[in-house]
Amino acid sequence: MKLNLLSCDDQQPNKRDIARCMVEISLGLSESLANELTEILLEGDAVNIEVSDKNSGSALRALRKLSIDYEIIE
Repeated sequence: MKLNLLSCDDQQPNKRDIARCMVEISLGLSESLANELTEILLEGDAVNIEVSDKNSGSALRALRKLSIDYEIIE
């Protein structure tokens, strides 16, 4: 499943937690790339990631917990 991460609505987002979440839920995303994508997301630009279908439910819950708005692409 592909996700488009749109924004983070948290007043004080924790960059480390967001990057760690991206690494855990996405397919083949390195820690350094997750850090870069987190910066892009927090600057206000959308980010695309791919999530394993078997982990999709827990991935969506983790994103909601971090106040990250997303849309499902496929």
